[in-house]
Amino acid sequence: MFLKKEKNKNENNFLKICALLIHAAKIDENYTNIEEKIIEKTLEELGLKKEEISDTLKEAKKVEEDSNQILEFTKEIKNLSEKNKIKIIEALWTIIYSNKNADIYETNLMRRLVGLLYIDNKSMADIKEKIKQNLK
Repeated sequence: MFLKKEKNKNENNFLKICALLIHAAKIDENYTNIEEKIIEKTLEELGLKKEEISDTLKEAKKVEEDSNQILEFTKEIKNLSEKNKIKIIEALWTIIYSNKNADIYETNLMRRLVGLLYIDNKSMADIKEKIKQNLK
């Protein structure tokens, strides 16, 4: 289990992580079942109980729809451990490349996340390349 904090803060973290992943999946205007499965798998790997995933997804979709900026999604995430942030970045790149292509909006999102999540450019590029190689 990755996220081990007090219950309310933990739930908020999962909600923000899920909303960010949904945002990445929807940014190309083609939100697919494959992307949703990646989101579910990521939440489970981060420690969300299987029985809570559906409700978290439903709530995060509403949060993402009602939001006009990603800053509110990244505020809590940037304070997570490096291991958790890398897992989230891997999930984001996996979502982006799930259709075998990254468009300009997706790559722009990831460029913005470098600063917002305190990830250095080299680490981001390494993670991106790793995901691209794994999907071949």
